[in-house]
Amino acid sequence: MRLPGIPLAAGLVILLGAFGSAVLHQDRDAFDHEKHRKVFPECQGCHAGITETGRAVYPPPESCATCHDGSVEKKVDWSPPPARPSNFRFTHAEHAKESGENLPADSALACPACHIPSGATWLTVRRTISAQCLDCHGVQTAHLSAPDTACGTCHFPLAEATAMPEERVAKFEKPASHDDAAFLSSKGHGEQANRSTLSCSICHARDFCVECHVNAPEVKAIQALAVDSRSLAIKTELKAPASHQESRFLSQHGGKAKQDPGSCAYCHTQESCTACHRAPPNVVLLLPASGPGRGIGARIERGRPASHSADFVDKHGPLAGSSPGTCSACHERAECLECHRPNAGAAGNYHPAGFLTRHPAAAFNREAECAECHNQAAFCVTCHQQAGLVSPGNLQKGYHDASGVFLLNHGTAARQNIETCVACHSERDCLACHSAQSGRRFNPHGPGFDAERMKRKNPQTCAACHGNSIP
Repeated sequence: MRLPGIPLAAGLVILLGAFGSAVLHQDRDAFDHEKHRKVFPECQGCHAGITETGRAVYPPPESCATCHDGSVEKKVDWSPPPARPSNFRFTHAEHAKESGENLPADSALACPACHIPSGATWLTVRRTISAQCLDCHGVQTAHLSAPDTACGTCHFPLAEATAMPEERVAKFEKPASHDDAAFLSSKGHGEQANRSTLSCSICHARDFCVECHVNAPEVKAIQALAVDSRSLAIKTELKAPASHQESRFLSQHGGKAKQDPGSCAYCHTQESCTACHRAPPNVVLLLPASGPGRGIGARIERGRPASHSADFVDKHGPLAGSSPGTCSACHERAECLECHRPNAGAAGNYHPAGFLTRHPAAAFNREAECAECHNQAAFCVTCHQQAGLVSPGNLQKGYHDASGVFLLNHGTAARQNIETCVACHSERDCLACHSAQSGRRFNPHGPGFDAERMKRKNPQTCAACHGNSIP
């Protein structure tokens, strides 16, 4: 039956919500209406409050005693059902007011339109027959198949339905749209939420979204939702998307993360990456760190890659030598030293035979980080002193004897690898010649030096030689 002119918001008597089976009842009312169908020719006799302001919706128990007095009919113990809190905008009074001009004069027909199945006998009462309500208002679809954007037409947000108990929220039924494979993607429910948070807020609150969304504080649609812990009664689980199941995903995910780090930020925190990456790449810093108001995110368990077969320990040397960066993504040098040099005080097998004769070049070229195993101020200096490779003064011969003109060329060496200089020298050694305040005032800046850029970047560096009078 189609009744023209009745607004949708006024007429639906169902909970048209995303998970609404908790208040969608086809069961008979506790009162046996069918058994009394010959007694009551109309609904208003007992439910006067439906159409009359100030009257009770249900009859008082005493009215039953008119017949059920123990002589005409046996006595019964009946009381009106308790109020059913919901987030439904519908009221009978509003419906009656809005539809009064469109319904037939016999007002008894207004109740069967929603409460008696089409073609059924009189007083075959059901709490709500959603299909008839939807059909009456021109919605040609099943209740839970209605567009998500239509929810707000008949319902107000869960956070405003303060009387609704959590156990009813837990029974909300998932609508058909949520079963779509693309719904969980950012182009699914994310775009819908960005268009209108009202449809989401009917059943959800911010607490629900934070269960999965690591980037919740940065998503405006999530922040637009109210906080309501009852929304957590709807259980959800963060699952890896289909792309993560591809065989080459682990080997290719780094490049994808660099191309679009924002897509990773939905589910991953920095801690997700550091679970595997001992030396986190720079792209990890673009992800949010875990903290209040964010989802825990994907919990990553570090596993053995397919390339690490059972005999990998016997053949990993050439691979590590040719591509150490690959190893450093998961391993720290300390792990290598556990096997390669278990006793740092003994002559270990970390360095190949004859390494001592060429270690200056290796240290200068930074083939490895010497400081990770050696204390440069103690280990290196002690050995050099014992070998007589020390200088009695800042400008005297000693360690740099191999190059008779090293003093003239030391600026190039310092610019290439200043770390090797600080193993023996401190800043005051340099300032003896290079200070702009005293000494020989030699200019340490090479050709093309951009003083203004350096001053903007870190003026403290300039102050080491120029003091407060930075030119």
